[in-house]
Amino acid sequence: MSGDLIVQRPEGLYCPPGDFYIDPWRRVDRAVITHAHADHARTGHAHYLATAVSEGLLRARLGAGISLQGLAYGEVVEHHGVRLSLHPAGHVLGSAQVRVEHEGRVWVASGDYRTTPAGAVPDRTCAPFESVRCDVFITESTFGLPIYRWRADADVFAEINRWWQANAELGRASVLTCYSLGKAQRILAGVDASIGPIVCHGAVEPLNRAYRAAGVALPETLQVGDVGDAATLRRALVLCPGSALGSPWIQRFGEISDAFASGWMQVRGWRRRGGLDRGFVLSDHADWPGLLSAIEASRAERVIVTHGSVPVLVRHLREQGLQADSFETEYGDEPEAAA
Repeated sequence: MSGDLIVQRPEGLYCPPGDFYIDPWRRVDRAVITHAHADHARTGHAHYLATAVSEGLLRARLGAGISLQGLAYGEVVEHHGVRLSLHPAGHVLGSAQVRVEHEGRVWVASGDYRTTPAGAVPDRTCAPFESVRCDVFITESTFGLPIYRWRADADVFAEINRWWQANAELGRASVLTCYSLGKAQRILAGVDASIGPIVCHGAVEPLNRAYRAAGVALPETLQVGDVGDAATLRRALVLCPGSALGSPWIQRFGEISDAFASGWMQVRGWRRRGGLDRGFVLSDHADWPGLLSAIEASRAERVIVTHGSVPVLVRHLREQGLQADSFETEYGDEPEAAA
C-alpha cells in the first residue's frame, strides 16, 4: 500500500522513510538483523544493526570485521525521522522484533519468535518474547497450522533424559540432531548433565562459546577429539547437525541411537522419512496458539504474514475480522533453522 512503513523489494523488506532493510536477502547498505540464523543474517551488507547481545553470534557467523552497531533491548535510535528499537523475540540468543515508528504510525516486524505460555518456565538461553503494541504486525507462520501445539519444555526434556539414560545403560551413544544455533544450546540448558558426558559437533561448539560469553550458563561440553576413552563416548549425549549422520565423524561413536529435536516431529511422517529411532517435539518457533496470542497482544489492526503456512493463517485472521495479507520472503530456506 502507498505510504507503508515496510514494503517488499527484491533485496528484502524495506523501510522507505528510514532507508534501511530488515533481514535482507540481497546485499544492501543498511541492514537491521533480527537474529543470527543464516536465512535472516546474510553476508555482504555494508552496515549491520542488531541487538548487542547477538554480536558474538553475528561476528562468529558473518566475520569478525563486519560493521555492526549493537543496541540494548528497548534502546531507541532515530534515522531520517524514523524511530527504531529492538524487542525480545524469544527465538534464540539476541533475537529481536523490530519496532519502527514514523509520523505517529507504528509497525513491528517479528522476525522469528517463540512465545512463553502462561505459567511456563521461561527459556534461560534467551530473553522471553515481549508483546509490542503496533498498528501493523508482520508475523512469521512457520508452524501456522492448528495441529502444532507444543508440550511443556519440562516434559520434553524429561523424555530426552530417559532416552539418554536408557542408551547409556546399554553402552550406546545418544545422537540428537538439532540446529546448531539456538536449539543445541536450549537442549544443553534443559537436559540432566549428570547422566553422562556431552559431546558437541564442531559446528555447535563455537556457538556454545558465544552463548557462554554472553552470560548464558551451559554445562561442560566436549568435542570428539577431546575424548580418548571409547567407553566415555558410548555413554555420551551427542549434539550435532543432521548433516553429520552418515559422515566419518559419527563413526567415532560406534553403536548409536539417533533422534531429531524439532517442531516438525509433531507430524509422525517426518520421523519415518528420516529413519530415526526417536523424534522429540521441541521448537524455537511459536506454535498455533502462540502465533494467535502474539497477534492479539499486538493490538494490530492489520497483520502481514510471512514464511510458513501463510494462506491458512491469513484466512483465519480474516475470519476473525482482521485485515490480513502476506509478504513473499526468502526466509525459512534453511531447513534446520525452522525446527
